Amino acid sequence: MADTTQTQGPRWPKISAAWLASLVILAAVALFEWPEFWPTVSFTFNALLNTAPFILFAVLAVAYLKATGAENLLAKAFEGRELRMIVLAALLGGLSPFCSCEVIPFIAALLAVGAPLSAVMAFWISSPLMDPAMYSITAGGLGFEFATAKVFAAIGIGLIGGFGTMLLKNTPVFTDPLREKPQVGGCCGVKNPFSEKPVWKFWNEAERVDTFRSTALTNAVFLLKWLTLAYLIEAVMIRHVPASMVAQVLGGEGIMPILLGSFVGMPAYLNGYAAVPLVKELLEMGMAPGAAMSFMLAGGVSCIPAAIAVWALVKPRVFAAYLGFALIGSVLAGLAWGAIA
Repeated sequence: MADTTQTQGPRWPKISAAWLASLVILAAVALFEWPEFWPTVSFTFNALLNTAPFILFAVLAVAYLKATGAENLLAKAFEGRELRMIVLAALLGGLSPFCSCEVIPFIAALLAVGAPLSAVMAFWISSPLMDPAMYSITAGGLGFEFATAKVFAAIGIGLIGGFGTMLLKNTPVFTDPLREKPQVGGCCGVKNPFSEKPVWKFWNEAERVDTFRSTALTNAVFLLKWLTLAYLIEAVMIRHVPASMVAQVLGGEGIMPILLGSFVGMPAYLNGYAAVPLVKELLEMGMAPGAAMSFMLAGGVSCIPAAIAVWALVKPRVFAAYLGFALIGSVLAGLAWGAIA
């Protein structure tokens, strides 16, 4: 009888792309710029230390919202008249810290029960642009004024997408928009996502305490890995990217730097957390304030987790409209912030 057993080699632990990228940067600095290795490590450590209070607040806020089930309140935004739904969806889109795995079943459930695509679009656009954790990190890096302006911009772009979809719903772009009939459920294993009532005193239930603990740990690791990568890139960028070049390309007044910020932000974005220290450094190098705002907004909508949630459920022409609304809104927000800042 043939031997059907196979000797398996050692299983290496899976390393996330962010940690791997950080290790690659450190290895490259050690190999090609050894005198700058420890200054790079020191810069990154000190930057993380300075951001620690904002990271702590972000981690605790997200864990509390998850443990209490506060996200369940969002389902009420999709009840009533279409105009009301659009406004509430845009307002509430940025309040709940959705993971990419939760957005798809939540939206699928709404579409399955007949929620209008206009309200879903408003939520889809505003949701990845701001949440409590992102507000904390953005305020710590770019100031409370910038963070607050980004909140209003996120709501505004959500409204543009929602009302734009409502006005154009009878056009070929939005006719038969779904890839297939959505099924309630998804990778989070929920049949009726966000259907329970929030429990604000979550510490009385062991399961919710476990949720708080696991969510806090998961988000702490998430923020740490992406901010570490961002600060390493910033340290390298300070040495090798001439400030004059940034000021020449993305500085100055007018619409051109804002357009460039949007078009560069869409394909180049990491995520809303990692972008903060990079944009901060670009601003110090001469990037126009409006370009910084448009960069963060356009990139936030097109980053991979947000884009996958839309691409998975709608046809390409609706996905293109989603990106188009984001681009228009980010440019308008950049112009507004450029005029104010």
